[in-house]
Amino acid sequence: MSIPESIRERLSQALIEGDADAAEAAALEALQADLDPLAVISEVMIPALTEVGNQFQCGDIFLPELMMAGEAAERVSKHLEAAIAAQGRTTTALGIVVMGTVQGDVHDIGKNIVATMLRAHGFKVVDLGRNVAPSKFLDAARANGADIVAMSTLMTTTRPQALNTLNLFREVGARDQYALIVGGGCVTETWANEAGFDGYSADAAGAVELCKKLVNKN
Repeated sequence: MSIPESIRERLSQALIEGDADAAEAAALEALQADLDPLAVISEVMIPALTEVGNQFQCGDIFLPELMMAGEAAERVSKHLEAAIAAQGRTTTALGIVVMGTVQGDVHDIGKNIVATMLRAHGFKVVDLGRNVAPSKFLDAARANGADIVAMSTLMTTTRPQALNTLNLFREVGARDQYALIVGGGCVTETWANEAGFDGYSADAAGAVELCKKLVNKN
């Protein structure tokens, strides 16, 4: 069943405007109408969150609006993911990605967009949230049998924590067991390559393609 234009427009607008109540109501209406929750994620939620990210990068919106959009997306995601689980879908995940924003960094809108897109493309995502210590990345990778460990860092002051995490995996002899990737506003491909990461992406769509390539190598 295709998504009715009225639901599509209301959910998209609510996410972009960061209206969590309206977004949640539209998502629940979509589920009550027996719409495919994966279609709602891929056709409405991802484009809306991508637009929010683009607006932030262009300076059209600022951190408060970004955080409001993130809260709206989180409330919608809980309902959609619960509906997917309730349907008993048992498709094999393309891979397992443990991800989080590095220690000291509390920005997560970009990470949230990547997590949503990865799930929509068939990955199992273990999202550790914000301000994640290096040891927590390592513990989660081991506990979940991760294929990929993805780190996000938006601020130059927290970029060294991505290196600390990478170095911890090296120190304990676990570096070759996982693909470690990094992204965020303060990171460049040159820096990531020189530091020894397995990959970098400047945006969420690129992160999905990167993860697909990495799991296909294994």
